[in-house]
Amino acid sequence: MEQNIAKNLRNIQDIIGESKSRSPYKQDVTLVAVSKTVDVDKVKQAIDFGICDFGENKPQELVRKYDVYPNVRWHQIGTLQKNKVKNIIDKAYLIHSVDSIELCEYIDKKAKSIEKIISCLLQVNISEEISKHGFIYNDMLENVKIISEKYTNIKVDGLMGMAPYLEEKEKTRIYFKRMKELFENINSKNINNLKLRNLSMGMSNDFDIAIQEGSTIVRVGTSIFGERIYI
Repeated sequence: MEQNIAKNLRNIQDIIGESKSRSPYKQDVTLVAVSKTVDVDKVKQAIDFGICDFGENKPQELVRKYDVYPNVRWHQIGTLQKNKVKNIIDKAYLIHSVDSIELCEYIDKKAKSIEKIISCLLQVNISEEISKHGFIYNDMLENVKIISEKYTNIKVDGLMGMAPYLEEKEKTRIYFKRMKELFENINSKNINNLKLRNLSMGMSNDFDIAIQEGSTIVRVGTSIFGERIYI
């Protein structure tokens, strides 16, 4: 059955508002509509509702949809291979999934070639799952220092992390708390005058808890567009 995207978005906005009211941080929250596997007609419905930010896992899909809707903000949220950086460097509003020093080097090089400062989030493997990408939690201070010093065409805008999928979503709270603690710790060190602004955490199954624990960006797909088949 066709999903009522506007109805879903109204419900999500209500949940975001309620979750913000329960957060001690009273932060602004950006909703990124995850449009992976969703075609442009459904993206248009979300745009018509007023959504400005969309997230894609695959660079080729970001490029394809950017070409149709260049005036919204496209976020690269999935694992980014180094050889794909060149495809999105002039199109991505924010890269969420920067998970290694080697990837930083590629992004910085391509950004320099087009004289652009590219905003990035450093992905932290907060759940310490082997299947997840990201920097090691305990190494983040040193990695932030290296990246902010060495790669001048990268703006480290914040951190991104994913809690494990758990049937009892309340159990995800500890992971979001750890991310927020790391975020605040990095900012307290005043590393190269760096100030992290965004904390991207929370998806369809747990974004309410993530907001309560300080998330400023939530990445929601299934709750907007319905269940999808991922290839």
